[in-house]
Amino acid sequence: MAKAFYPGSFDPAHNGHIDVARRASRLFDQVIVGVYKAPPKNLMFDTEERVALFQESLDGITNVEVVQFTGLAPTVAREVGAEVILRGLRAGFDFEQEFEMALMWRNLAPDIDVVCMMSALEHQFIYSSRIKEVARLGANIDNLVPPHIAEALKERI
Repeated sequence: MAKAFYPGSFDPAHNGHIDVARRASRLFDQVIVGVYKAPPKNLMFDTEERVALFQESLDGITNVEVVQFTGLAPTVAREVGAEVILRGLRAGFDFEQEFEMALMWRNLAPDIDVVCMMSALEHQFIYSSRIKEVARLGANIDNLVPPHIAEALKERI
């Protein structure tokens, strides 16, 4: 078994992200969830909040750690001793985007493999940006994120 680095902006972490991290915790000795500190996106939550929200979602899973990071994912993966970069895949669009990114990462760090886990069927349509959009418009998001994240979103909006 190996150590995996699972990078993303996670603004906010949703049930799909959490499902991938939980399932990965059974496959890898250790999973490091890397919350990207400066993604080219409009963020709702700052880095510390995103780390704390994701960490709380993984309560009781001892081999998953949530940290913040900057820089290239392969560089950080190497720094934390990960042999694998972990990604979640939804149907359709994700494959093309993740495939291109995996090829670039393999070019930058041929010693680090990219492992993609298919999102569970019930999470295929969940996107953080869509969750924020529908929450701003007053829709119920309770089945898309853990209760503490739904509450944080409602407070922020």
